[in-house]
Parts: sequence; structure tokens; C-alpha cells
Amino acid sequence: MNKKSDHDKALVVFEGKHIRRTWHDNEWYFSVVDVIAALTDSVDAKDYWYRLKKRELESSEIELSTFCRQLKLVSSDGKKYFTDCANTKSIFRIIQSIPSKKAEPFKLWLAKVGYERVQEIQDPELAQKRMKELYRAKGYSDEWIEKRVRGIAVRQELTDEWRTRKVDENVEFAILTNEISKATFGKTVEEYKEFKGLKKQNLRDHMGDLELIFNMLGEASTTEIARAKDTQGFAENKTAAKEGGDVAGNARKELEKKSGKPIVSDDNYLSEPEKVKRKRLR
Repeated sequence: MNKKSDHDKALVVFEGKHIRRTWHDNEWYFSVVDVIAALTDSVDAKDYWYRLKKRELESSEIELSTFCRQLKLVSSDGKKYFTDCANTKSIFRIIQSIPSKKAEPFKLWLAKVGYERVQEIQDPELAQKRMKELYRAKGYSDEWIEKRVRGIAVRQELTDEWRTRKVDENVEFAILTNEISKATFGKTVEEYKEFKGLKKQNLRDHMGDLELIFNMLGEASTTEIARAKDTQGFAENKTAAKEGGDVAGNARKELEKKSGKPIVSDDNYLSEPEKVKRKRLR
């Protein structure tokens, strides 16, 4: 899955403070230091967490780290690092040790966040609805949003397929994605982002309609080829990714030839929302 959609879902906000989270073992796990920062306004949440664990161990002989799991979360530099995380139940226990007036409203907020995720699992349409509302709030048109949401579903189907075909999610997903991108657009993801003047922003959030469509075609074609050939492991799936990207790349080149217009664009929505730009260019 491309990182921005995941990253958006993995961030929630409590009273203006961002709380990172990750879906693990069928439940949300929250960053402990982010929770501490939200509840204490500490200038050094990591140091506060260290001292809190030490104080709790000395006073009650309880090791708060036992309530945590080391899970990878995206840091401020855009990279993922192992971080102390806790599920809803364990977070409740940890904040019992934090003297804060915000504890009770935070508990209610935390329960609501967890409940919303359960609702989305039972009814995936709710997740799509919330995603569409998020994109509308960011200034995207309904036409663009429909394509973006469909693209997320296509991407999810592809990554699910890769997982069943013994592809390493941590390293090889990115390599295979670059194979598709290069065959489809003539650029790797990073090259495409640089072309559009993006840094940490999600590439797909700055694609136009046709870019999204051809991106979907490349990924959907890769999924179908992988299934048809029953590809297993990285090498075979790399070949399938190149072939799937070629299907989209050839179609893109044909359209460019017929229309006389390039599909690959350096346009982005950094300074002008997509909805505004769409109306202006019509």
C-alpha cells in the first residue's frame, strides 16, 4: 500500500496533538510517547516515559514496558523505527500512572477511536466514507476522489496478493512498486515525486485523473498476471510487476500518440487545491 493513505489512517488527533498508531493483531496500538506528549505537554516525552517507568517500578514494582510492544511507526524524518506501543487496554493502565487532568477525556477519546475502527471492519463502507470526507476537506473534487478511492482498493488487492506469494513487505513491496511505476510512467516513485516537486507528500495525492487511471491499470494488470502465472517469491513477482507496468505503459503511450498530450505531468496540488485547479482548467 502506498504510504500516504496508510499514514493518514495511522494518525489521530487529541486536542491538537497527533497520536501515531498502527493496526496490529486485529487492534490499534498507539505510540506511548505520543500519548504522554498529549497528556502532559512535556517538552521531552521520551525522557518523561523513561522517568515514569523508573518511578513506577520503584513505587509499585510494576514494569510498564511489559504493557508495550515494539512496533514500527513513522518518525518525523519519514522513516519507520521501532517504538513503544500499547493497545487500548494497556494504554489505560499506563495513563493511570500519569498525573494529568486530561486523563479522563483522553480515555473517552481513545475508546471512541477504537470503536470507529471496529465499525469500519464490520462495515468497510464507513472507512471509505471517512476517507472521502477527508479528501473533500483537503479540497479534492468528487470526480478525483472516486478514482483515488478506487486506486486504493486496487493497491490493497495487489499487496494482499503479494503477501500470499511470499513477497517481503518491508523491502520488496517498494521495489516491485518501482518496477510497475517505471514501466507505466518511465519513472520510479522517487523520480516521479522529484519531477512533481514533492518531498514527503504522497505521490498519488498529486496525480491527475489519467495518471491515477494508468496507475490503477498497471497495478491491476500486475495482480492478474501474478494470479495467472501463480508467481511465487520476489523474482517471479518482479517479472510480473514489469509486465503489468508494460500493459499500462503501452496504453499510456498509445493515448499520448492519439491525443498529442503527455499523461505524465509535473502538476501538483501543493499551492492550489485539486478542485480549484480542475474548475480553472475546464
